[in-house]
Amino acid sequence: MRPDTPAENAETVENVETVDHAAEAARLERTAALYPEDAEALLLRAAAHLELSGDRPAATALYDRLLSSPDGPAALENPHLVRALKAANLWEYDHEAEARAIIDGIRATAPRDAAPWVIVAEALESHDELEAAHKTFTEAVQLLLADADEPPYPTRPLLFGRHRVRRMLGATHDDWDMLADTLHSSSVSLDELHDPKRIWSLGSENPAELAAEIQRLRAELGTYREALSRPFPVAVLHWPEAELAELLASYGDLASEYPSHEAHLATIEASLRELASSGTANLGIVTGTVPSYEAFAASEGASPADPALLPQYATTLAARGRAVVWPPQRGATCWCGSGTPYTQCHGTT
Repeated sequence: MRPDTPAENAETVENVETVDHAAEAARLERTAALYPEDAEALLLRAAAHLELSGDRPAATALYDRLLSSPDGPAALENPHLVRALKAANLWEYDHEAEARAIIDGIRATAPRDAAPWVIVAEALESHDELEAAHKTFTEAVQLLLADADEPPYPTRPLLFGRHRVRRMLGATHDDWDMLADTLHSSSVSLDELHDPKRIWSLGSENPAELAAEIQRLRAELGTYREALSRPFPVAVLHWPEAELAELLASYGDLASEYPSHEAHLATIEASLRELASSGTANLGIVTGTVPSYEAFAASEGASPADPALLPQYATTLAARGRAVVWPPQRGATCWCGSGTPYTQCHGTT
């Protein structure tokens, strides 16, 4: 996982190279001090910039800072992700034993989020631990996708990474590989992108072979550009019942937007399903609070009673790392806060 690139710096992949990563890390740390409720997401991005700047010990210090917070790792939204990033970073500057211990711990706890699995599997892969990487990718796929009708967007790197490692191991295609092929949208197939022999083409003196490899690399670059163009999910704003009641009591003009809390929840689910059916990926939900919304309105010099401010508020929360992925992972509770499994709540069909 690498930093969510700010829009002003990420119009093209080439622009990413001009970022002063140390300065961006410092900016994100200052922002985290201003928004402690968003510190986890902001400090993770700061740590990623420190890694890119070459200051890996400083990045580890930020990961340790998160993991050693006064309330402990349990207070983090995704402690497994923080540990996975720390492990991958440690291995890059000769702390292999500690990195392996962390990776073993993550695999043993079997997190229900795809990101930690992707990071530790790719760390193993990048250090030529192909069998271990394949086993890790497979464990994650079996855990997270065994009963999924449609793989959620965040889980696709698991399928693609597993496909890549299996190609390097010379394994024949299985059902998960075929699913990865189906989900892959590039004009160049996964088999070509993950062909171990591609590296030979780079040393060829044959212009046709070089031209073919350049085409493949451009297709792969297009995939990376697509990923960079999604610094945060397309997010829908959710108000818990108590917060919505307080919001409408203070700003009655918003009543037309929210006729009832039940209708509000139904609208969220319907909107997300409509976006998903239209092909929009990387969907998420952000949860609003009245104090946060009022502070945002003040920063914009606008009235909280203005309905046009609501989508801007949602986008800002998402940009600060507050979005949770929709639909929830298999077995997870519903996004609405009911405590009921999603498939028995708003996920019923």
